[in-house]
Amino acid sequence: QVQLVESGGGSVQPGGSLRLSCAASGRIFSIAVMAWYRQAPGKQRESVATITSGGSTNYADSVKGRFTISRDNAKNTVYLQMNSLKPEDTAVYYCHCAAYGNYWGQGTQVTVSS
Repeated sequence: QVQLVESGGGSVQPGGSLRLSCAASGRIFSIAVMAWYRQAPGKQRESVATITSGGSTNYADSVKGRFTISRDNAKNTVYLQMNSLKPEDTAVYYCHCAAYGNYWGQGTQVTVSS
């Protein structure tokens, strides 16, 4: 069983930055594919960024060049650095872990507004 706890969400003006963190319990973190998803009101949940156990990354076109996903296997933590935030980035952001099953965090709200 894996538990994921996100932190770092909040409110920021357009052009600002936030860093999300997701701390994972369990011993499988180092082999897991970790990802960040987001869900805006009235929209489907979408993948934002993914990082494999080997460190390979993939991003949604809408965030390329602005967001960076990274992981620290020693701390069982995955991060999402979000720069140049736009109002359309407003959503609940969820951490996801894929390893012998699929696990989700509780979500953290990110609001980008002037």
